[in-house]
This record gives sequence, C-alpha cells and structure tokens, in this order.
Amino acid sequence: MTAKSVREGGPDLKGPFDFPDTPLSRAAHQPLLLGVFLNLQDINISSYPTSNTWTFDYNVNIVRQAEALGLELAFSRTQWLPKGGYDGEASLDAFVALGAMAAVTKTIMLISTMHVLYGPLHPLHIAKYGATLDHIAKGRWGINIVTELFNVVNSLWGETDNLSYKRKVSPWSLENAWITPKPLFGRPVLVNATGSPAGMEFAAQYSDLIFITSPGGVHIESALETLPEHIAVIKAAARAKGRTIKTLINPVIVSRHTPEEAEAYAQSIFAGKPKTDSKATFGNTNAKAWDSDAHAWRGRKDARHKQGLGLGGNIEIIGSPEQVVEQLVALHKLGIDGVQLCFYDFEKDLEYFGRKILPLLEEAGLRVPIKTDAEGLSRCVIVRLGQQQ
Repeated sequence: MTAKSVREGGPDLKGPFDFPDTPLSRAAHQPLLLGVFLNLQDINISSYPTSNTWTFDYNVNIVRQAEALGLELAFSRTQWLPKGGYDGEASLDAFVALGAMAAVTKTIMLISTMHVLYGPLHPLHIAKYGATLDHIAKGRWGINIVTELFNVVNSLWGETDNLSYKRKVSPWSLENAWITPKPLFGRPVLVNATGSPAGMEFAAQYSDLIFITSPGGVHIESALETLPEHIAVIKAAARAKGRTIKTLINPVIVSRHTPEEAEAYAQSIFAGKPKTDSKATFGNTNAKAWDSDAHAWRGRKDARHKQGLGLGGNIEIIGSPEQVVEQLVALHKLGIDGVQLCFYDFEKDLEYFGRKILPLLEEAGLRVPIKTDAEGLSRCVIVRLGQQQ
C-alpha cells in the first residue's frame, strides 16, 4: 500500500527501498545489517573503567571506526529530562550531532532521533532540514520519528505542487508550502522504535527499519523464546501493506577470548553498578522516574522471564567470539535482519568486535565482505592487520 500525499489528488510517495541503488538498498544485501548505537549523553551504568564520553569528538571517531569496519548504520536516541535526570549534565541532540557527522563520513548511514512533541516544530522546518541533511549525506541520512506529523513532512518531501494543510488540533498550518531540493531517493531513511499496536501500525505503513524490543527482557534465552511471535506480527503487518521493512534489535556485546573471561568482564561491570534503584539510568529497569516506554520494556519486569545483568542494550550477549556469533545466528534465524551494537566501552570493544567477531560472522554467512573507501582501506585489510598483532 503506497503512501500518498495528504493533498487530495497528490502523488504517491516513494522511499529509499523503491530505488535499487540507494545506500539503504545496497546495505540490505547484507544478510545481517550491523550498526552502532551511540551514547550522546553521560550514561554511567557502572563505576568499572570505560573510555566512553558524551562528546562529539569521541562519538564521531566511533562512527568512523564503524565505517572503516564496513558497518552500515549509526543511531542515537535523544532524551529531554529535567536537571538531575541524566547520569551527568551533558547530552547532545541526536538530530544535530548525527547530521553533522554526515559531512565527515562517506558510506555509513546516520539515523537521527527527533522528538517533535518538544516544540512546536513546524513540519515545513523539519522537511527542509531533513532534505538538506539528505543532500549533505547523499542519501545516507535518516530520521527516527513517531507522530502523525510525519504524514505532512513526508508529503512535503514528495509533493509535485504547493501544499496547503490545516488541522483542528495542531498549532501549525501550511499555506502553499514547498520544499526544494527534494531528497535524493523519495525521502530520507525512516526508522521507528516501537512496541505498541499503534506504533507497529505506523511503522508497517511508513518505516524502512523497525527497532524491536525483546518481549522476554534482556536475557538472551528469554529473548529467543519470545521474539518469534513478536517479529511475525510486525512483518505480517508490513506484508499486508505491500511494504519492505527490516527489523533491528539493540544488543550489548560483552566479549573476550574465552567464555570465562567474558563472564568475568560482565561481572566486573555488574559489580560496579549503583546499588540503588532510585536513579533512572540506561538499563535500570526498576527506576520509576522516567518509565516512558512501557510496551517495549515491560519484559524486563516480568517474573516469568530470565533477567539479565542490566548492562545496557535491549538484550545481553555475553561470551567468547564464537558464542557471540552463535547467538547472532540464532537471532537472525528468528527473523532479526540487523543489530545496532552497544558496548560497555565503545572504543575498545568495537575494535575487538571488528578484529575477532566480524570475521566469524563472515564465515557463518551473516556478512558479505565488502570494501569501503573510508581512509582508503578495505575492511578485510583492517581485520587482517588486527589479527597479526
């Protein structure tokens, strides 16, 4: 079911999957999409040492590192909290930060989260900003947005004529609105993170990539038990609308050479976690203050499911490189099309992932070796150099 402009008699609206040579269509040739889930704010899960910072310089270096490894995606959430709501005081806006990264990267897709309810933001501005970032990134930029406001933004991107639009409730209206240049491939990549029936309906109609959450919580065994039905519902809804979508999930990867070393690393992180549940931190499922995603995260409070260590991410994958690949293979068999990787220490753990785990994913058939022009090196060369160290 093709999306249509909100203007009566307006055109059908296309997306990146409707064109064969977009960055998204090329990325979809990978059996398992890979990305990084950036932390653009202070997130202090544990007192165990880490190199992580909220700064732009640190995060853009992580994105460049991911790009050099051939990863397809970089994504970050955005939060708006009162003073004291964050682990620390600093938090970058994902719309601005990921957009800025478009000018200093070449191949990786960059997904910005935008909270349109903090505003009011006018759809004409959002459409113009998005079209501009789309051109800077040459079709690699996308947006994570959930609101009926998107119907109008999408219409502005695809319209062939001026658009006028009035709503009874909204504080904005359009009168002969026009956006040019148009995005390169219909519209930017659209992502939704959803767990509610209404959210899944919206995602099935519009989204290219859908972040899903384990109904069984973070423990990998419970996730594998409960995900199949959840994935089937989302993919069936997309098929009913004649659309192509990819499902993504956000695991935290805790890996070392042996199972024992990986478990020791995980336990060291866990030992450094705050002993109080009063503060709302990423991965703290008992905090009451900012419980804003009940549908997606309720599995973390369900006594029927095994519970993890609360190390961050939507599910926890802990083990040797071989065990990590085994769990990623299992997720892929259930219908997961990609993973947005989270690490306790992004700089060190992403390097380890590229050196020790990525080659095993290729051997398992989940990744097709490709060359990138980032720094003029192929991902395969980088891996081989790492293995010689």
